[in-house]
Amino acid sequence: MDLPIVYHPDYVAPLPPGHRFPMEKFRLLHELLIADGVAHPSQIHAPDLPPLDWIELVHTPDYVRDYCEGTLDAKAQRRIGLPWSPALVNRTCIAVGGTILTARLALQHGLACNTAGGTHHAFPSYGSGFCIFNDMAIAARVLLAEAAVSQILIVDLDVHQGDGTALIFEDEPRVFTFSMHCDINFPGTKQRSDLDVPLPEGMEDEAYLQTLADYLPDLLAQVQPDLVFFDAGVDVHIGDRLGKLALSDRGLLCREMQVLSTCLSQGYPVACVIGGGYADDMRSLVYRHSILHRVASDLYRQYG
Repeated sequence: MDLPIVYHPDYVAPLPPGHRFPMEKFRLLHELLIADGVAHPSQIHAPDLPPLDWIELVHTPDYVRDYCEGTLDAKAQRRIGLPWSPALVNRTCIAVGGTILTARLALQHGLACNTAGGTHHAFPSYGSGFCIFNDMAIAARVLLAEAAVSQILIVDLDVHQGDGTALIFEDEPRVFTFSMHCDINFPGTKQRSDLDVPLPEGMEDEAYLQTLADYLPDLLAQVQPDLVFFDAGVDVHIGDRLGKLALSDRGLLCREMQVLSTCLSQGYPVACVIGGGYADDMRSLVYRHSILHRVASDLYRQYG
């Protein structure tokens, strides 16, 4: 049995030359996983476009319509930080479909990984920080609406606070939001997650992993989720230009191992998304994202 991995060629949409969002990383990640034998084409699952009413379980119909039709005002568009195009609308929606599929596969198999996702700065009525629709929030709402789950834990380890997700679920007892992030970093205005762990700038591997160990096992025991969403942003890495933390590649590997083995050893299914990563060196960035899938593949064989 091989780890279910979710990917779609439309995860990449064209951006203007020199744009600072590393759009190509999604395609390159898929290629690297195949080239390195981490994944075989037979274990890659392609998502479908989600119906708009699923997206509207989280986002206001006006915002969904304005974004999809390209009629958002310039200020709202600037806040997102990605220039609008029909291809980007399609990319945004297919990535949401990818996280929904990843969640379904995780419930079925115990563990599944998307090769995109983690758009946690998207709010109900606007996008922000390269995030347009909040994929984890939409997937959580879809599964709750279908009664596929009754309790969800979101473990958000992207370097930036999951502010959109925190606000979306602030009055939802069935979804527990946990965000461990660099304190002095985007977003300037933080929201209230169910548990926020703000970290000092420059934190290195050992202190980071110890902090995570101080919270995660207790959280699982407290929440007892039917499903865990894991946002494995690699912008905590010392080489990330938007990060301000100082984890190494080995620190990332230990983090993914720690999160996944802690959950899987207790029988909690995990749906993984890749989150943020903004290094100038694309090869290094893509490798960092692939650490999640490498660790997940090994553990899937162990616990599968």
